[in-house]
Amino acid sequence: MSEPTGPSALLSDAWADAAGELADQKIHDLSAEFPTRGTRAAIGRIVESGGIAEDRFFRSLAEKSGMPWADTPQPAFEAGALTARLALRHHVIPLKNGADALTLACYDPFDHLARSAIRQAVKGRVRFVLAPRSLILAAIREHYGVGAETFEELLDGREEGHVDVDQTEEVNILDDEDAEASVMKFVNQIIREALKDRATDIHVEPMGEELRIRYRIDGMLREAPIPPKIRLLQASVLSRIKIMANLDIAEKRMPQDGRINLELNGLPIDVRVATIPSVTGETISLRLLGQEIFDFKRLGLDAHSESIVRDLIAMPNGIVLLTGPTGCGKSTSLYTFLSALNTQDRRIVTIEDPVEHKLPGVVQIAVKPEIDLSFARALRSVLRGDPNVIMVGEMRDYETAEIAIRAALTGHLVFSTLHTNDSVGGITRLLDMGVEPFLVGSSVRAFIAQRLVRRLCPVCRKPDEQSLDFLRESGVSIPESATIYGPEGCDQCRRTGYQGRTAIYEICRVSPGLQNMIQHKGSTSLLRAKAVEEGMIPLRINGWNRVFEGGTSVEEVLRVTAADLETLDE
Repeated sequence: MSEPTGPSALLSDAWADAAGELADQKIHDLSAEFPTRGTRAAIGRIVESGGIAEDRFFRSLAEKSGMPWADTPQPAFEAGALTARLALRHHVIPLKNGADALTLACYDPFDHLARSAIRQAVKGRVRFVLAPRSLILAAIREHYGVGAETFEELLDGREEGHVDVDQTEEVNILDDEDAEASVMKFVNQIIREALKDRATDIHVEPMGEELRIRYRIDGMLREAPIPPKIRLLQASVLSRIKIMANLDIAEKRMPQDGRINLELNGLPIDVRVATIPSVTGETISLRLLGQEIFDFKRLGLDAHSESIVRDLIAMPNGIVLLTGPTGCGKSTSLYTFLSALNTQDRRIVTIEDPVEHKLPGVVQIAVKPEIDLSFARALRSVLRGDPNVIMVGEMRDYETAEIAIRAALTGHLVFSTLHTNDSVGGITRLLDMGVEPFLVGSSVRAFIAQRLVRRLCPVCRKPDEQSLDFLRESGVSIPESATIYGPEGCDQCRRTGYQGRTAIYEICRVSPGLQNMIQHKGSTSLLRAKAVEEGMIPLRINGWNRVFEGGTSVEEVLRVTAADLETLDE
């Protein structure tokens, strides 16, 4: 390794070129890591600390260190040019495996020990070039896949024994303690990578000749890069997940449900596991549930909508129903409402299927159909337990709705959900269940519909004239000061143009006028027109407001509200 003063001076100069100012103290603080962690850690800290342009920093570092510069490290080499173990350990990526030398991209020009180790392992001439750190790490992940080093170790171990890794049959190695530990490490790497990417779900899907792993990020499924030949260890990976979830590994014909409790990076992670038998093999889905903070700021409500919601949850009794399809954030909203009401003078009881998050101070009941503990039966028992606030995970049938209405009429505040396309559709849904119109009008305080839209990446969003023209042609009223943005794609958002999600809402309060129409069994279109007349802001209009604020795109609003009945100029 070079002397600390050499790297420190070069890093300081490169920082000055990229940031436009000399940050001697910051470089001095980071250089304290050189003796123990090396310059690679310091360079990572410099880039992650912000305040500099990464591309300019590494260009300047290449110039000052005398190393060649590579703009875009796109791997184009023969298989076996460099093992995953070396690439991941030393953070290098092969660019070209030529006849005269193997060209590798790195971002630490001072790590001479790593260069020596690579030259010794490759046993040939190696040429190093410098490239941006983010591009190298992304290329390593894309080419070698999640958990590549662990997978490589597993195959190496089998090759040293008597298993031919080129065979077509799957290999189950759970009878080998060392291999079993490596498979567990591989599964943990899959979960860790998913959490790093902000994924909410992981789907492990056998697809005949290959194993596919997909992450759901910001509501969209993306295939995770995985090592070649991973199918050979498919049985071991699936069995390991089932063992971690306390499921029967011998049962592959029936669906199973379980949970895994993990601690990654000091944070507890609750993983819900569901297996589904299919004709190509057993599919496993993992829902990642971390320790979340439920507050109104996270919901993304505008000031007007938040004021209405706070008034609703402050009522002493009645029913507040959240509507929308699966995965639209209803549970998060319910937990936020309950957290706001969770004080020492209130007894809150929930009935859920299943309990997704544990709320301190709240009595939470998990529905168990196998012992006939249904929503209706649990709710009937809860009413004898002196609750102030009740949350029912879902109103699935008339019996549950009837008991909930009775609870609301006897002085309880009840929260629940319905699966409908919009807020007013909740009225029709209750009537279809057989609930009397006068009971709907007198017990329900509001129907709240919501959808999740992806947020535009604040780093790379760009003005979108085409979407602006579309809104004008559609007759949408656009504020003069509004700028319409669209997605672009950068390293921060993994080239998607979006980062995170927020919700759009439609709040239908059951007013006296609406009560009268419900009792006379007015049509859904008339009920909706009345609600809009009384001030309800439709989902799509609320979405346009988010577009005007620069938070999301026109495409996102159209995507999540495509099933709704309102017109563009409503």
